[in-house]
Amino acid sequence: MEIALSTVNMLEAKSTLSKLVEALESGREREIVIARNGRPVARLMPLEASAPDQRLGVAKGVFEVPDDIDAHNDEVGRLFRGGDAA
Repeated sequence: MEIALSTVNMLEAKSTLSKLVEALESGREREIVIARNGRPVARLMPLEASAPDQRLGVAKGVFEVPDDIDAHNDEVGRLFRGGDAA
């Protein structure tokens, strides 16, 4: 079923919500108005993508990662699984 209307009634919105959201995500629709008894009552719109507050690498140069950082992975794995670390 293709969602071509920018206005849908309440029953259609309830039964096709995932398709409506998909139409917004894909850009096929910018906005969908939901009506009750032919009267618009709500608007369905995609959220604006927001830039992250911090970027990867903000701590670069603040500390050093030791060469043997993975030396204890097996021991840590056993601890998480509840095994004996010895």
